[in-house]
Amino acid sequence: MEPIIKLTGIAAGYEGKTVLSGVNLTVYDHDFLGVIGPNGGGKTTLMRVLLRLLKPSEGRVEYFKEGRPVKELTMGYLPQYSNIDRKFPISVYEVVLSGLCRQKKFLGRYTALQHEQVRSTIRKMEIEQIAKRPIGTLSGGQLQRVLLARAIVSVPDVLVLDEPNTYIDKHFQAQMYEMLKQLNRECAIVIVSHDIATVLENATHIACVNRTLHYHDSVHIPMEDIEHHFRNI
Repeated sequence: MEPIIKLTGIAAGYEGKTVLSGVNLTVYDHDFLGVIGPNGGGKTTLMRVLLRLLKPSEGRVEYFKEGRPVKELTMGYLPQYSNIDRKFPISVYEVVLSGLCRQKKFLGRYTALQHEQVRSTIRKMEIEQIAKRPIGTLSGGQLQRVLLARAIVSVPDVLVLDEPNTYIDKHFQAQMYEMLKQLNRECAIVIVSHDIATVLENATHIACVNRTLHYHDSVHIPMEDIEHHFRNI
């Protein structure tokens, strides 16, 4: 497999306080990387660095495509907490469509093909019945489905999910992981979750994050090793 993202010697934090240090990580195409660790250990900070939403204080972030360095990748991102204004008069369909805002439009408008891409994603996420509804009328679980649809509509090179289990029920969680396995044939997936058992069941590799990063090439990790990473601050 070819590398798609490479983090080397990363240190990062906020307002002069270091949250992560000594981080080295390579994400390969078609990886399904599970990221686990205690609260406050730096998991979300790692995701922000990986997405280039946060500039590291040390180290470098490199992107690759077909083995060659590139300036950017198509990224799908589902953050842990959405800053979407639920009072804003926008429909579910428009939220999903906004996931294509960085793609080229024809004369400033979305193309028929892009609209079909949105409809296909809405069907895949089983949210056809609420597609015309304002987002302010949705339950937490429904909104999470919509935001996940927005994250995947662009057919990303890498899909980054920060605690996607938030607000969703067990039935949709099982559906979501099945869908992610299908998407994994087309893109790399990086998922942060507190649900360690489910991550170990579905991921191909594991990164334990607690102020630094411990990478495991296998999901068959002794529980005492996981407990050590959680304690070792």
